[in-house]
Amino acid sequence: MSEAPITGWLANPSVYVRVLATFLRNSLVREMMFRGNFLIQIVTRTFWFISQLTLFEIIYRSVGEINGWTREEYFAFMATGMLVNAIVETFFMPNCANFSELIRTGNLDFALLKPIDPQFLVSFEKMNLAMLNQVLLASGLLVYSITSLGNTITPVATGMFAVYVMIAVAFFYGLMLSLACTSIWFGRNQGLYDFWFYITVFARYPRSIYNGRDSARIEAGDVLQFGFSYVIPILVVITVPARLLAKTAEFAVSPEQWRWAVAAAAAAVFGLILSRLIFRLSLRSYRSASS
Repeated sequence: MSEAPITGWLANPSVYVRVLATFLRNSLVREMMFRGNFLIQIVTRTFWFISQLTLFEIIYRSVGEINGWTREEYFAFMATGMLVNAIVETFFMPNCANFSELIRTGNLDFALLKPIDPQFLVSFEKMNLAMLNQVLLASGLLVYSITSLGNTITPVATGMFAVYVMIAVAFFYGLMLSLACTSIWFGRNQGLYDFWFYITVFARYPRSIYNGRDSARIEAGDVLQFGFSYVIPILVVITVPARLLAKTAEFAVSPEQWRWAVAAAAAAVFGLILSRLIFRLSLRSYRSASS
């Protein structure tokens, strides 16, 4: 099968906006057809949110801070991580998890034949709108945390926070798409959900949490911090936006924090470029159901 033409997402922006609106409408119709499942997902995610909040509320009753993160600061970090995760799971997780099924059933042929960028089509066709409930919960927790801290949040800081949340989303999207593309070579990739869970477990805690207690020797926390800061920088892309709001004064005067901010943006750009290359490479190996 010849390689499908890749027209580029910016070739005709109005077309992509209309297609995205159609995907959103179709997803809403699907959710309303199964209202019971939609409500169960909302209740489940709400319970998970409350359980996480309760756990760390209990922990912070016994300690004043954890490696430099007070209760309110950590809740701001938690809210940031939940917000990023909710956006990723709303728009990208259903599609990336379904990629192997498109290959197995041959339905990827239809995506490649349509006059639109196949990566866009594969990435946005389905949306899990129930996860938007977590966006609201995380936003509420973030507002509460910042209000409790009493930090002065300027419009510039708010804008930078929004940008770095999108940078984190872009990084995780690139990682998820790269994993999904391996389905073309391996046939099935049902472990995507498991791998995603294992990765995001470590992203639930600030980067400094993994600092070893003994600076004279390398500990397990140091290895995790290095791996998830430099190899797969999930700690960086989540910690940077959280520090922007939770530790505003420190962030403004710390050159190290600005270096991490640049590193987070670079990681997202690199991740998007790499995932695009992997996607195109995987299509060259794809054989349609009719070939």
